Amino acid sequence: MRTVLWWGRFDADYSRNRILRGLLAELGWRVVDFQPRFSGLADWEAWLRRIAKPDLVWVPCFRQRDLAAASRWARARRIPLLFDPLISAYDKQVFERAKLKPGSAAAQRLLAWERRLFERADAVLADTEEHARFFVETFGIARDRVNVVYVGAEEALFRPDPTVSKHVHEALDVLFFGSFIPLQGAPVIVEAARIYQGPPVNWTLIGAGPELARCKSAAAGLPNIRFEAWLDYTALPARIRRADILLGIFGATLKAGRVIPNKVYQALACGKPVLTRSSGAYPSALAAAGTHGLIWVEAGNPASLAEAVRRLAIDSGGLKPLALAAAATYRDHFSNTMLKQQLRRALDGVFGARTDPADRA
Repeated sequence: MRTVLWWGRFDADYSRNRILRGLLAELGWRVVDFQPRFSGLADWEAWLRRIAKPDLVWVPCFRQRDLAAASRWARARRIPLLFDPLISAYDKQVFERAKLKPGSAAAQRLLAWERRLFERADAVLADTEEHARFFVETFGIARDRVNVVYVGAEEALFRPDPTVSKHVHEALDVLFFGSFIPLQGAPVIVEAARIYQGPPVNWTLIGAGPELARCKSAAAGLPNIRFEAWLDYTALPARIRRADILLGIFGATLKAGRVIPNKVYQALACGKPVLTRSSGAYPSALAAAGTHGLIWVEAGNPASLAEAVRRLAIDSGGLKPLALAAAATYRDHFSNTMLKQQLRRALDGVFGARTDPADRA
């Protein structure tokens, strides 16, 4: 049995990590954790603790700060290293949060820092083809070192439930849940609810985050929209299944066009139609509008969203075939079975033809 050493100050309960660790086990890997006290000195700690030599070192999502020490230790022991960043620190600070101006000295320093980190990995995972392209173009790494493994959903929780009644209420139940960050475009949803004209619809937004106060202010006086506190994660699937339509993301940022958010995977896994912004992040086979349980709207366009909801509310009988199509889309493109195939290919690439880590700067 091969051993993979998960390295860094990571959250083992984060859904991306839980799913991949489970898939690694199914593929016959033994997962061992190393969570150092200090990221920058972790290689010294690993030597002092006499960490056993694994077959692969894995630095999981969001842990750029753990990569340098992990690569020093892996290089010294001639072990391949895989990095699953999920996001880019440069992209987040410059283009998503706009904390640094593109081309500024600070932005260039951050870019150079992250580029050096990416160069240290023998293999990199990306959650979509658009993210893979961004990593290649931004950090100058070879395309054959980047493999796509979708995020997926935790199928023990997120699954269809045929016992849940379908659209028995008078008003269409349209549900959004999230962290109210710009990528998600929650203000677009509120404005769509404000201008909506059609059969009765209840818009529910669950969660909290930076744009929540702005959304509540914009929704003041609107009887068809309500806000609810964040649900316990284990209660979320049941709430998804009670809704008629799930809302994805509607932000117009560059990053919003590169991701498939957790909520989309989870909704499709529950067999629910999803309204979300059009994006090249999805498989090309899903590009046709409305035929796969995914209904595309224009990014940042409340009128486009309001019109899509109106059409669904007028033809509520069409929700059942859309729900069946959504479940089929998840099964055929994003299920754990499909993710396992992607992960196996990524691992085969690491051990099939890789540059010796000792040759990396």
